[in-house]
Amino acid sequence: MPEGTIQVLLVGAKGLESTDFLANNDPYVLLACRTQEQKSSVASGQGSEPEWNETFVFTISEGTSELVLKIMDRDTLTDDDYLGKASIPLEPLFIEGNLPATAYSVVKDEEYRGEIRVGLSFTPEDRTSRALDAEEEGYGGWKESAYTD
Repeated sequence: MPEGTIQVLLVGAKGLESTDFLANNDPYVLLACRTQEQKSSVASGQGSEPEWNETFVFTISEGTSELVLKIMDRDTLTDDDYLGKASIPLEPLFIEGNLPATAYSVVKDEEYRGEIRVGLSFTPEDRTSRALDAEEEGYGGWKESAYTD
């Protein structure tokens, strides 16, 4: 698996389940990539078709294979409601380098609960510069010294 950074453009969602009885949902997204987690803003009152148009950056290391988006509904007096999640495999992104905004299924209890649109881009880590840095650190050591006794 490659190493580098992933830029995630969280565009919006549609067809999300409405969990609020008298008001619209106030959805937000928890984005997780291995141990890193970030949170979108709350799309207050946007109901089942929120728009965020927010960008997030994750550092990718060996073994990272998916991005998980957990869609939540913010509630004031009670715990936030879980609306569903979308798991995005990253292998196609590592191959292509860039994936335009695409709709991914939101699933809850193994049932379709709407879709979320996300664009992705991957910037691989420049390994050649790391190799050069290592070589430069070894240059000028005691073996190359012109000092004589």
